[in-house]
Amino acid sequence: MFTIGCHLSASDGFLSMAQTTVAIGGNTFQYFSRNPRGSKARALDRDDIDRFNAFAEENGIYKILCHAPYTMNACSANPGLRDLAKEMMAEDLARLSYIPGAMYNFHPGSHTGQGTETGIDEIADVLNSVLSEDIKTPVLLETMAGKGSEIGGTFEELARIIEKTDLSHKLGVCLDTCHINDGGYDIVNDLDGVLEEFDRVIGLAKLYAVHLNDSMNPLGAHKDRHQKIGDGTLGTDTVKNIINHKKLRDLPFFLETPNELDGYAKEISLLKSLRYED
Repeated sequence: MFTIGCHLSASDGFLSMAQTTVAIGGNTFQYFSRNPRGSKARALDRDDIDRFNAFAEENGIYKILCHAPYTMNACSANPGLRDLAKEMMAEDLARLSYIPGAMYNFHPGSHTGQGTETGIDEIADVLNSVLSEDIKTPVLLETMAGKGSEIGGTFEELARIIEKTDLSHKLGVCLDTCHINDGGYDIVNDLDGVLEEFDRVIGLAKLYAVHLNDSMNPLGAHKDRHQKIGDGTLGTDTVKNIINHKKLRDLPFFLETPNELDGYAKEISLLKSLRYED
């Protein structure tokens, strides 16, 4: 089954996001757990969640992705911000316990001058403080473009976070196509080689989801600027290869392109036309 969707606003609730998803031709979606530039979460509406769960089952929405806010920095030099990251992650995961099939994605963070190894240790410390065996929601580390002091721009950095996390079986990875291009992984000319490297360093069993984006930047730019599908340096043929690749095609794909709903609907339609039959 081709699982494809886009990023939606959570302001109207889960049922509304699911209805919008179906209306634009999708069968999954991503949303921010709280204000993406802040830390406040909307009140938990159990009735809305119950109605969403029923609608999702009826309409084949089996996976959704909750994205942590950009302000959550698990490796900030400021210990207060690291504590805030622990609080936000713990609260987000508690709320996601009501949604079967949900996954939780976060940017590993920026070490803000402390150095990569210190940052990796601090991210693992946050995960070790938050994760427990009773948490069922997979927690995904996102591949990053490696700009500035950002951690996660290489597969090796993500692997070291996973290795240092006690309950590493709770962790997975979300591969962002714009980010890894900007990070220097040539998915245009050597997609097979990139996936082989991912498998060697992290393991493809840890790959749970794909952020499907074109990029405004050339390979290795380390800038992270998303583009609409087919309008960037990756191009339509590369995207077609990604969604049909035998090692990727069964994963859920989430669009984060610079679009409104009508643009997402057109992209979803385009991607369906590029998808080979199962």
